[in-house]
Amino acid sequence: MASLKEIKGRIGSIKNTLKITSAMKLVASAKLHKAQQQIEGMLPYSQRMEEILGHLMGDENTKISSPYTQQPKTVRRVALVAMSSSTSLCGGFNSNIVRETGHRIDELRKNGVEEILFVPIGRKVAQAFSAEEGFSIVDEFKTCGEKPSYAETARIADFLMNLFKNQEADRIELLYTHYKSMAVQVVTHSQYLPITQEKLLPEEQRLADTDYLIEPSKQEVIKSLLPQALTVKLYATLLDSNAAEHAARTFAMQQATDNGNALLQELNLMYNKMRQQAITNELLDIVGGSMR
Repeated sequence: MASLKEIKGRIGSIKNTLKITSAMKLVASAKLHKAQQQIEGMLPYSQRMEEILGHLMGDENTKISSPYTQQPKTVRRVALVAMSSSTSLCGGFNSNIVRETGHRIDELRKNGVEEILFVPIGRKVAQAFSAEEGFSIVDEFKTCGEKPSYAETARIADFLMNLFKNQEADRIELLYTHYKSMAVQVVTHSQYLPITQEKLLPEEQRLADTDYLIEPSKQEVIKSLLPQALTVKLYATLLDSNAAEHAARTFAMQQATDNGNALLQELNLMYNKMRQQAITNELLDIVGGSMR
């Protein structure tokens, strides 16, 4: 059984750890609030842009000629963009995205994909697949997910669009964690390129009446909006993943704090019992000695 000195040392150590977990929880919570504000500020713009594009591309009289809408006959080369965090202490956030990325890579290989270009955003997922054989890794953007900015996102989007436009990739996919709530984050898979109308706008909204005054032409507007829409979509995904990371870390630090407090309560109870037992034994020794 541990001595009083050892238990007292463990109590002091847990108290110090609780100070760290509590501070990390507050920092992660503040970052999550900021990420939520960024998403809320950008979401109306993103939704409106996709709505306009969906209506324009849904017009049967408009012939769309864009390299970003070309559907390949066969998919042999795929670029897979996976988003994780660059730091740990965020529960299962990184392990979940790493596991799903591994599953997706296996699926692509089973489906006959000959070449996989892996684009990690976040150090953890980059480290997990750094020794993987059979595909190329682009590690140029692995730190861009720490503090997502529109300028950095535009650089990544340009790289991905050029891959598809130059036929270096037949399809580009995104793997990221969607933020639903503080306790729930869902690993999500979506197609980034090529663009399909169904991805932009649900059918019931495409059929709705619209009245746009367009200059100079629908084709020119679509040609101009598509790259912007792709950049905005990637930025929204990065913000979503970033919010999920901070939520996972806040929840993990809350659980660690709760577990630490429960353990501290048990140790305090054990310490008090052992201390009381030691005092009782000393009293019995004194009483026994005085009766001799």
